[in-house]
Amino acid sequence: MGEERRGYLYGLTAYVLWGFFPIYFKLLQPSPPLEILAHRIVWSVVFISLILAALRNWRFLPKLVRDRKLLGGVSLAALLIAINWATYIYGVNSDRVVETALGYFITPLLLVVLGVTVQRERLTMWQWTAVGIGVVAVGVLTVDYGHLPYIALTLAVSFGSYSLVKKRLKLPPAEGLFVESAVLAVPALGYLVWLNVAGKAEFGHVSAGHTVLMVLSGIATAVPLLLFAAAANRVPLVGIGILQYVAPILQLACGVLLFHEPLPGPRLAGFALVWVALIIFTVDGLNSARRRRTVAGPAAATAEPATTLPPR
Repeated sequence: MGEERRGYLYGLTAYVLWGFFPIYFKLLQPSPPLEILAHRIVWSVVFISLILAALRNWRFLPKLVRDRKLLGGVSLAALLIAINWATYIYGVNSDRVVETALGYFITPLLLVVLGVTVQRERLTMWQWTAVGIGVVAVGVLTVDYGHLPYIALTLAVSFGSYSLVKKRLKLPPAEGLFVESAVLAVPALGYLVWLNVAGKAEFGHVSAGHTVLMVLSGIATAVPLLLFAAAANRVPLVGIGILQYVAPILQLACGVLLFHEPLPGPRLAGFALVWVALIIFTVDGLNSARRRRTVAGPAAATAEPATTLPPR
């Protein structure tokens, strides 16, 4: 099997795992979202620590501690990923899986907006068209919901901002996830201690299966990210861009088919507009990659590495 094909296999596996996350987090009930989030953070630190210890790869820590600017950036990334994780868990366990899927459909369009406003990037006419259609879609969904789809927008904004910070930090995936989780581990542990002292903790009091699943949430967090990192090193950026739609499609299917969440006509119309915008966005990206290959040869399409890590 060639390296690129292997990369697509890694990427597809990662996005399929993320796509079925709603099922996993439903199984963690009756734990409330904050307890699930705290355990996810703590067990992520434990799991990644074991990986780094096995690889004997701790050289990045002294540099990080000495660089206050880098440490501040990591802390900001940690805060953004915590907001994203907490919002996603809340959305899933409040029976709004469809809206969480919407958030990850909107995210690529929001990343384009951040590229313009923060990175001073220039958009093509078709990219502007896709963003405009996305804005109309949010308007249609706002009318349908009776309020802004705040779960979807919070997921998109937090992940888009997180992606921008991560792009500037340029930390390797395993090391980055460890440091971000470690920054959050102290308040997470404090919260878990308080829950136990107050007698409000569900962990260890529901069933053996529930306890095991809570512990495994760290592995469930880290494994798809590591698979994605392996894919990003082997697959062209355009390929990663197309693969990223696998997860929200599966999440939408989970919400509608497994959890029987409503998808009335106006809401479906809003989703359809988002999909049209994403099709335009993807086709424009494919055409741009094809033009680069024509002008500069095959290496041009694969020269730019994927710069965002999905934070489910």
